Amino acid sequence: MEKTITLLRDSGAMLDGHFLLSSGRHSDRYFQCARLLQYPDRAAAALAGVVSRIQADKLPIDVVVGPAMGGIIVAYELGRQLGIPGFFTERDAGGAMSLRRGFTVQAGDRILIAEDVITTTKSSLEAAAVLEAYGAQVVGLACLVDRRGEGVSLPWPLYAACKIPAASWDEASCALCSQGLPLVKPGSNPLRRT
Repeated sequence: MEKTITLLRDSGAMLDGHFLLSSGRHSDRYFQCARLLQYPDRAAAALAGVVSRIQADKLPIDVVVGPAMGGIIVAYELGRQLGIPGFFTERDAGGAMSLRRGFTVQAGDRILIAEDVITTTKSSLEAAAVLEAYGAQVVGLACLVDRRGEGVSLPWPLYAACKIPAASWDEASCALCSQGLPLVKPGSNPLRRT
């Protein structure tokens, strides 16, 4: 886990400040994992521990699927290291998570969901619902960074490269807003209020 934290810092992927997350929540820390994932050797190193734990647990997986955008490279790299397909779900024109581009899963396929960062687990759950509608079974979730707060649980085993605490507030109770710190909206996702 410490190796992944070092890779995040060295890549400029762990940012401190006042950030607006895609969920609409505010945070003092943001993870721009694309800065780490742009380097194939760093991506491989950051996820190697996740693969080792999955293999040690003998988790049966047929396919790794990551929600776009953040999960695409993570799914690819986990699939590469595990020797299985890795692809992604994405939002359609209406904003619903879907399986497109000719990607398919079969009834009974065992799926590992892959993410760069998990906070609320919303996109993981949306991807899982799409895959389960095809009859696939989600057997676990893997990520680079687990930044979930208290009370955010998962219905599957979690394999995180690292767990890094990050404060999170709704807009009305944001400690950084009350200090007058400027708010920044990084990342690729448009704001989705939950």
